[in-house]
Amino acid sequence: MRIDIITLFPEMCEAVLSESIIGRARKSGAVEIVCHQLRDFAFDKHRRVDDAPYGGGMGMLMMAEPIALCFESICEEIGKKPHFVYMSPKGRTVTQSVVKEYADEYENVCILCGHYEGVDQRVLDMYIDEELSIGDYVLTGGELPAVVFADALCRMLPGVLSSDECFELESHYGGLLEYPQYTRPEVWREQAVPEVLMSGHHANIEKWRREQAILETAKRRPDMLLSAQLTDKEKALVSSAFEE
Repeated sequence: MRIDIITLFPEMCEAVLSESIIGRARKSGAVEIVCHQLRDFAFDKHRRVDDAPYGGGMGMLMMAEPIALCFESICEEIGKKPHFVYMSPKGRTVTQSVVKEYADEYENVCILCGHYEGVDQRVLDMYIDEELSIGDYVLTGGELPAVVFADALCRMLPGVLSSDECFELESHYGGLLEYPQYTRPEVWREQAVPEVLMSGHHANIEKWRREQAILETAKRRPDMLLSAQLTDKEKALVSSAFEE
């Protein structure tokens, strides 16, 4: 997959996406991420990409033409139109299922990072395929949401993590939160690792992990259980947990 990010602060995005797992995936060729400086497509000597909104009001708006020119340049470079996303508080909330949808369906994704008071609506109407949000709050710019979405998306791609199990057993992937995990030492400050995890009995360990994932979800995010696939025995476990 190739991910293009249109931003006023490419260094900000690169600082995060060049490190750790995503950075290694980029070096290995498992994913390609290209950050584009929007000011390179401005058309005055001051490289301005914003102007005052019609009708008055506080702040400035990002102009349509530099965004359109940048996106058209990306389309020409890769030889096709990528799925174009605008990170916006008004967009569809990014969840693990949304991330999986993108990983399964799209080969090329372009992300627009807004700034100031937003973007001229005309460029959104003409070019943007979908608006996405990482939560019901407002940030100073779209770079942090873009990095969050790109990171979550990259982790779902082949070759980025060591195996599919790395994300298939995590919170949200299967409709449940992740089970508790432990490492050495076996006893830390008088708190011992659950005996079942020391038993070496893989079937019992998997059963315990599944039950703990269900209980964690019931305690922290009971709303998620409405769509989780549970057996009758597991439903009884949930009922018992709620009674307690």
